[in-house]
This record gives sequence, structure tokens and C-alpha cells, in this order.
Amino acid sequence: MSTKEIVADLLERLPEGVTLHEVAREIEFVAAVREGFESYEKEGGIGTEEARARISSWAKTGTK
Repeated sequence: MSTKEIVADLLERLPEGVTLHEVAREIEFVAAVREGFESYEKEGGIGTEEARARISSWAKTGTK
């Protein structure tokens, strides 16, 4: 699916009264998710235990 097709599909699913800022936020969200999937496919991911350790350390320090 092309980027243009993705945006067209997104616009079809948004409610009639949506603002431009809301559209922009939705596009940013979709872009971030797609980037995450692409990164995972290229570089692989981390295991569940590693994810838990990272999240735990973020909660303790308040940073990423």
C-alpha cells in the first residue's frame, strides 16, 4: 500500500468534524507505527525480558 493510499484510507475512517491538527496527529501516529515495523523487519527486535528491564529502568529514572 502506498503512502498516498494509507492517508486516503485514514481520511475515510476519520469522523466528519475532524480538525487538521487531529488529522496531523493520526498521520504522525501511523507513520511512527510503520517506521517501527520497518525497523523491526530490518534490525530485529528485543525479547520480552529485555523490554521489561528497559521499561523498569525508565520507571526508576524517569528517562528513556
